[in-house]
Amino acid sequence: MTRSTGNTSSTDSTTRHRPEPTPTPTAGRNTPARISFWAAACGLGLIAAIFLTPLFWIGFGGYYTFAMAAFGVVAVPAGHLGRRRAKRLGGRDRGAALFGILTGWLLILTALLIVVAYAGLIAGVAVLVDSAA
Repeated sequence: MTRSTGNTSSTDSTTRHRPEPTPTPTAGRNTPARISFWAAACGLGLIAAIFLTPLFWIGFGGYYTFAMAAFGVVAVPAGHLGRRRAKRLGGRDRGAALFGILTGWLLILTALLIVVAYAGLIAGVAVLVDSAA
């Protein structure tokens, strides 16, 4: 009959069981790339709305233009963050991030062109009113 002395070996006492961290649900997601993609898609929706509902746009053009610029300002930096994160995730959502970057710059450029067109329209009307008087 063998008796246990209660002593454990040296490897058992130095090795402790640590539970492995559970992965979070967002560990494999590229959230910045998805944010960039959806911001760009919403901005493209606004451009489509400008052409599909021109009379509605006349009254709310400033809001459309502001929202377009805001979506572009969100899409560009989120796209750059998404491209950086895609490198760590093995290329996941890299194309969505690139779409967000390119479309974001297009939205910003379009918004600036609309602002310049508004300014030109106001200046042209001012010249016509001044010359008529």
